Amino acid sequence: MQRLICFFTFLLFFLSTSFSSVAQEVSASGQLHILKTADFEPNGKGTSIEWEKTQWVSLPQRRNDGKVYTTNAKVLYSDTGIYFLFDCQDSLITSTLKADFTNLYLEDVVEVFLWTDETNPIYFEYELSPYNYELPILVPNMKGNFLGWLPWHYEGDRRTKHAAIIESNGKQVTGWKAEFYIPYVLLKPLNNVPPKKGTQWRANMYRLDYDKRTSAWSWQLTRTNFHDFEKFGTFIFD
Repeated sequence: MQRLICFFTFLLFFLSTSFSSVAQEVSASGQLHILKTADFEPNGKGTSIEWEKTQWVSLPQRRNDGKVYTTNAKVLYSDTGIYFLFDCQDSLITSTLKADFTNLYLEDVVEVFLWTDETNPIYFEYELSPYNYELPILVPNMKGNFLGWLPWHYEGDRRTKHAAIIESNGKQVTGWKAEFYIPYVLLKPLNNVPPKKGTQWRANMYRLDYDKRTSAWSWQLTRTNFHDFEKFGTFIFD
């Protein structure tokens, strides 16, 4: 009997520590530490030496009706804005929209969502296509009822800096890269901006691909659609 009690005591201890470990891993997987950088000019290739400061983050492929591709991203921040670099494996570019502020999400695109203040259901969304067309919008999300608003006086230091390149091996497309900078002044009047050491923003990173069938990638898994902001991960600024 005593041995049986000892066995169950050990079993409960093992299960509790295992569940605790899993919970910590799940919690940690939803966080990304963002390192500080000096400002630099995005060229679409990600060749700035500043990118060597941080590691690639893999975006899992959540929907793979199309081909299986890899998608990786890097993030840095400076005193003036936040930088993103996406590396997207691909063999077919689907991108016919040749203008900014169009429905880029209907074709190949990368997307970033920045929810800087959890007390308000308002976040910033940025999209960039393989041909370097952009869509920056502010999104009020009222219990799942959302629609983006375009920036006003989108000029001067309020404009993003962005570049995208399509890569090939000389015979066929092998992928594309997207690199962009979002200035903090564009995010006004959102709270908790600019970030400083220790600041936390809820955020997510996505990619959509349309090789006849649609595939989707996301840093953090959402339940319904990309605008499920309650399931965003957390950026921690170091």
